[in-house]
Amino acid sequence: MSSPGWSLRLEGRPEPSRLAGWLSPLLAAAATLGVGFVLFSALGKAPWHAFYVFFVKPVSTLYGVGELLLKAGPLMLCAVGLAAGYRANVWNIGAEGQLTMGAIFGGGVALAFHDAASPAVLPLMIAAGALGGLAWAAIPAFLRTRFNANEILTSLMLVYVATLTLSYLVHGPWRDPEGFNFPQSKMFADALLLPNLLPETRLHWGFLLALAAIAIGWVFMARSLTGFQMRVAGLAPAAANYAGISARRTVWLGMLIGGCAAGIAGVAEVAGPIGQLLPSVSPGYGFAAIIVAFVGRLHPVGILFASLLMSLLYLGGESAQMELALPSAVTGLFQGVLLFFLLASDVFINFRLRTVRAPHARTVVRTA
Repeated sequence: MSSPGWSLRLEGRPEPSRLAGWLSPLLAAAATLGVGFVLFSALGKAPWHAFYVFFVKPVSTLYGVGELLLKAGPLMLCAVGLAAGYRANVWNIGAEGQLTMGAIFGGGVALAFHDAASPAVLPLMIAAGALGGLAWAAIPAFLRTRFNANEILTSLMLVYVATLTLSYLVHGPWRDPEGFNFPQSKMFADALLLPNLLPETRLHWGFLLALAAIAIGWVFMARSLTGFQMRVAGLAPAAANYAGISARRTVWLGMLIGGCAAGIAGVAEVAGPIGQLLPSVSPGYGFAAIIVAFVGRLHPVGILFASLLMSLLYLGGESAQMELALPSAVTGLFQGVLLFFLLASDVFINFRLRTVRAPHARTVVRTA
């Protein structure tokens, strides 16, 4: 006897599906919410109330909306810079360190001109921050192009060097002598802080810098010859080499663009809501921006919305700590789950599920 059966099989698509590419983040977000529902239930919290506390309450006031945009700014800046490199297969994982170096360079200018009231100092701080992030990104770019060192490892390791450098400065030469021995620099003068953008909130002009970066990133990636060459280098390295597109130049551009954007994000943090240098100037924006870049499909407009989502996760985590007594790790958990489901959903960009008829299973009947 034989019994037919059916099975599911992944089958390669003739060409990548654009629809699946844009639906993938939505599927990942929905699956993340499903995991959140199970998680809140397992922790003994009413799921719908927990969702309200996590996703709605943080933005239910004008101040909350300002905080949402405030945290989205550095995520936008870092992510749009990273996306330019990722499109060319240049994997900069060190935006967190480049952000920190941008804060150090920009904060150093603020401390050097602490008593100056000139409006020219603030643009100088932003330029110094961009230079700091750019210089820190140049190290893995040089190691990749000169010694073929993996930029993933070198850029990641430099994050810890940057963090320890900042810690040394605020514990040592840059520590505020009137700060009661706390590891912090002097507070920056009011003239050296980014102006407020929305009354009764902490939102400042750094958000406008982020929106400008989104616009510049779109023009660069979609309308410039260099952006086109970087996309070709990422999609078809052999064709790019045949067309004379320099692989070394692509690596340098991909790393430096990401470092420059992250450096500006760093100086915007210390010249904005923080107002001084501390041992840590970022809650992990540089690492979270990697998720933002991929959730946004490496497209500036997608990054704009993905950064708002990631910012909401930060705010929701803080709200859950205060109202639901959940640990701070819940923010990182949601970020990790979102990335996991995004990678899983991305499988369907190049593959599709097909129902196939399984081979007949033969059954041997024995007679006594």
